[in-house]
Amino acid sequence: MIKKAPVSAIMTKDVITLHNSDSLELAEHLFKSHHIRHIPVVRGEAIIGMLSYTDLLRISFADAVDEEEETVDTVVYNMFTIGQVMAKNLISVSSTATIKEVAEILSKREFHAIPVVDNKKLVGIVTTTDLINYLLEQF
Repeated sequence: MIKKAPVSAIMTKDVITLHNSDSLELAEHLFKSHHIRHIPVVRGEAIIGMLSYTDLLRISFADAVDEEEETVDTVVYNMFTIGQVMAKNLISVSSTATIKEVAEILSKREFHAIPVVDNKKLVGIVTTTDLINYLLEQF
């Protein structure tokens, strides 16, 4: 195991993003079609929030919808905006942060994804799944 390995070695670089003006219906579609659980919300190239699939579940009955189902009852989604539902006070890391530093942050916090930001620009996202997969590769 490389002790000083940078998070850039395991982060997702082609990040699916949302904008504050996008709908929660679109967000759910992206979660399901890409099989992901966290989507950064951006303004230009800067991250302004993070939406998780759990955030959607808190406001809807989305978990009662079949994972393969493409249509959702959007009545609840029309009552909220992404800006109202997303997490706003984010912790981010640079692409040169070590995997160990990211693991320490995730082990002490109640979230499962960290945006990777260089010069105020979103360059990736790292999740607990990325960390677990990295550890599995070491064995």
